[in-house]
Amino acid sequence: MRLVVRVKLLPTPEQATALEATLRAVNAAACQVSRQAHALRTFRNYDLRKHTYTQIKDGYGLAAQAAQHVIKKVADAYATLQANIRAGNLGKAGSARRVRAEATPIAFRAEAAQPFDDRCLSWQIDARTVSIWSVAGRLKNLQFAASAEQLKTLSAYRRGESDLLYRDGMWFLIATCDVPDARVKDPEAFLGVDLGIVNIATTSGGVRHSGKALNAVRHRRRELRRRLQAKGTKSAKRLLKRRRRKEARFAANTNHVIAKQIVTEAERTGRGIALEDLQGIRDRVRLRKPQRVTLHSWSFHQLGAFIGYKAARAGVAVIYADPAFTSQQCSSCGHVDRKNRLDQACFSCTSCGFAEHADVNAARNIAARGVTGWAVSHAA
Repeated sequence: MRLVVRVKLLPTPEQATALEATLRAVNAAACQVSRQAHALRTFRNYDLRKHTYTQIKDGYGLAAQAAQHVIKKVADAYATLQANIRAGNLGKAGSARRVRAEATPIAFRAEAAQPFDDRCLSWQIDARTVSIWSVAGRLKNLQFAASAEQLKTLSAYRRGESDLLYRDGMWFLIATCDVPDARVKDPEAFLGVDLGIVNIATTSGGVRHSGKALNAVRHRRRELRRRLQAKGTKSAKRLLKRRRRKEARFAANTNHVIAKQIVTEAERTGRGIALEDLQGIRDRVRLRKPQRVTLHSWSFHQLGAFIGYKAARAGVAVIYADPAFTSQQCSSCGHVDRKNRLDQACFSCTSCGFAEHADVNAARNIAARGVTGWAVSHAA
């Protein structure tokens, strides 16, 4: 399992100036490589080196490894662009968005992240310092802050490149760690998890994680953004810049807490976790305009990803079940009818009379489908 560990750098003013100059140099070089790649229609890493390596190395004062990483970054960016085009994420052939993406070279922000390998960056975990290449020379004894758990993970599992990132006036290093998967235990049963907007997650055990607080925060901040954008003054723009990404961090923290509680409950009771397969839900559902904002700000994919990696580390089995009709099907007798779902919270079966909270009933259906899916997939 691949995890990322983000640590905060604590540079001196001189070191910060050197890091800023480095990011600007490598991203200016990346823009030049991108323009040449687009003009020559050459996007492979090794082919691009023949045309651009010497130019950017001498023209921007880059070290050999840094110049190669710049070229690789451009090649990866174009590979991602082509993958998005093939997947239809930029529209159909001939659409304005797709034509614009294909006709314009990829541009890199002056402060975009830059990867460093072990030749350009070395870690001193015990001293909590790093040594990193810059256009002003090697920066040694550059301090960073990290928790004890992060230090343990870095020391044992760090592999490959680390990314230098500048965000909101702070410097970060993002390191990739290859953590071995725990052995997945054969589950005795499954804990079904129903994801929603009113209740972010509801388990088949009857535990409901309410989304009321999260939705209230999002609504309040959305209204504040609307007022500040309408005002348009310099102070309003400063406040908008200062508040950006706060909502995303709040939602991510909420999802982390919920995911940890779900995985802990499943591990304690010896069960696996059954989740809904909600891939493509935004394209399938049809909602009125006021409801679209709520749906598209709903971070169900992030919550599912958090549950997935936390379960993998704990050795808890995870299976994805078909969510079709889980909210209309009776978890007691299996009868499916739209009239079973009286409203958002109430479920009452028109066949057997079984009544339960609607989200709990849906979670039980997901748990049952998880048992069936696990049996089929492990029948051999």
